[in-house]
Amino acid sequence: MKGKWRITKMPDYTPDYPDMVEPDYILFDGQGGGEFAFDCVTGGIFGAGNTKNIEFSWTGNTEMDEATGDGWAELQQNGTLQGQICFHNGDETDFIAKPWKTSSTAC
Repeated sequence: MKGKWRITKMPDYTPDYPDMVEPDYILFDGQGGGEFAFDCVTGGIFGAGNTKNIEFSWTGNTEMDEATGDGWAELQQNGTLQGQICFHNGDETDFIAKPWKTSSTAC
């Protein structure tokens, strides 16, 4: 699961709401860390897993307020990533992501 994944679906949000600030994504560095951004939420990931699934905790912010939570992600047979990001004592949101293709011509 190492790499950057473009979040393409968040069933709990209207289609254009999650990309409010920047394109939604979740990134795993392959060493238990990473980051994500959707809507007005950003977070740093700290987790453990293998090549097919990961469980993580996160710290970050939502609309400039400090936020923390946990989550999970699992690689599906069709090559997508399915998971959930949860706020401690709050909401949880499901997501589906696909590998983020980056251009090799970028400077």
